[in-house]
Amino acid sequence: MTEQISTQYGNEMVEGLVAVIVSHRDVLSEIDGAIGDGDHGINMAKGFTLCGEAMKGKTLSLAQAFDTLSDALMEGIGGSMGPLYGSLFMGMADSVRDKAQLDAPAFLAMLQQGLSELQDISSAGVGDKCLMDTLIPALAAFEQALQRGDDFSGALAQMKQAAADGRDSTRDLVAKIGRASRLGERSRGVLDAGAVSCCLLLTTLAEATEWRLQTVAA
Repeated sequence: MTEQISTQYGNEMVEGLVAVIVSHRDVLSEIDGAIGDGDHGINMAKGFTLCGEAMKGKTLSLAQAFDTLSDALMEGIGGSMGPLYGSLFMGMADSVRDKAQLDAPAFLAMLQQGLSELQDISSAGVGDKCLMDTLIPALAAFEQALQRGDDFSGALAQMKQAAADGRDSTRDLVAKIGRASRLGERSRGVLDAGAVSCCLLLTTLAEATEWRLQTVAA
């Protein structure tokens, strides 16, 4: 039987993303403070909190919940991260808008469309010391796992590991974009806050999906 999850549990999936960002607000800002403005956690928590408030009392599909998150981030966060993450979740919402179920290929397509939407407004890539250092390798690992014949759960595990490895890789990189790029070599030796927040989001999304797969199988 094909492993798949229902897209009707949008609140549940996105509330998990809200919770993980809000609970890591101070850590993210501390990381950002080493080479940036020190407000990444504050801004992210603000946008995700707005999303949580907007979802209260509603029963949303996954597409609707991602739409709500995208709107909250784009409208509620200053700087670059609102449009960047807002675009990511906008693309993900568009990918699942007419789907009642998500299997592993559809989950991959969802992530890929999110990345595509993000790349429409950003030319950053792997090696630039940014969220792309987490996102792109994580998607590649998920896709490669499916190509090897891994099941949905196995591919999610590979995605989580690649996200963590991508996050950690930013410690040894020199920032090439954003405020930190002005520091040159001085930006080496610390993690990138965007890579860290992206890892938190992908890991939480993967774990929520895995839990839902286990619930369906039980």
